[in-house]
Amino acid sequence: DNKQLEKLHSFLDEFKNSTICPRNCAVNRFEEHGYCNSGVDISVSTVCIHTGEEPAVIGDKGICNIFFSRCNLQCIYCQNCQISSVTEEIVDYHFKIEEIVEMIIPFLNDEVGAVGFVSPSHVVPIVKMIVTALKMKGYHPVFVYNTNAYEKVETIRGLDDYIDLFLPDFKYADNDLAEEYSEATDYPEIALAAIQEMKRLKGTNLMVNEHGYATSGVIVRHLILPNQAENSLEVLRRIAIEITPRITISLMSQYYPTYKAIGHPELGRQISPREYEAVQAEMERLGLCNGWWQDFESPEFYRPDFTNEQPFE
Repeated sequence: DNKQLEKLHSFLDEFKNSTICPRNCAVNRFEEHGYCNSGVDISVSTVCIHTGEEPAVIGDKGICNIFFSRCNLQCIYCQNCQISSVTEEIVDYHFKIEEIVEMIIPFLNDEVGAVGFVSPSHVVPIVKMIVTALKMKGYHPVFVYNTNAYEKVETIRGLDDYIDLFLPDFKYADNDLAEEYSEATDYPEIALAAIQEMKRLKGTNLMVNEHGYATSGVIVRHLILPNQAENSLEVLRRIAIEITPRITISLMSQYYPTYKAIGHPELGRQISPREYEAVQAEMERLGLCNGWWQDFESPEFYRPDFTNEQPFE
């Protein structure tokens, strides 16, 4: 009804002086766009079932992922570059809150037990809207926040009542790499503080229900980049020392050159077996024994095409 819609749209007030992410653009997104080139619309590239995430994320039925358009990082190797660029044409559709909720509900009625928000850092008020709208309709799936971790601590803190499982990347421990590859010199410090807050909110242990879905916790992802094994080793060390070695880790080998990384002198190839083995060995040495690592052949299987109705098929 109108009162419920009014309540939902009140979340958008955060966009009037947009400082929800570390870019701190401080623009009124009802009138202009900041770094992410986004307004206040629910801009989504696809809503689909994804079965290629970690086992505790997809459970026994997969996860209903909402892939938001644009991103507050601009990684030159982005594997979702068809939907993430802030300067180029992308796969992008605009929905009302009622429409996006009606797209999600059929999946939940088919017993899919989780809803994931992918690249949500620049649209946190919309995440809150969708969670609240689904709960208003009596749906209580596991809500997963799938983020690059370029997040403000206070923004993460404000998501505690909305998000069950945090799924952050930890991309860089090297500030120069973060600037060169993602336009974010301060990424290592920002991401570490954000993940520390996620861990404070949800604890160290991953809670899993009878359907295989993690119902509460934090899973930290790290994507190994070619020629940057030392960065990966330092990321793992920071996780073990400054967060906890008991946190759940997802070590990813799926990198392949795409977007601006094609032909790049450092990023223009897949990782080597030696690089992968070195990072795996350090993971074991540090006692990071909770979680998963991908098969080395994974780059052949994780190549979405967002021009398709089902990007992962």
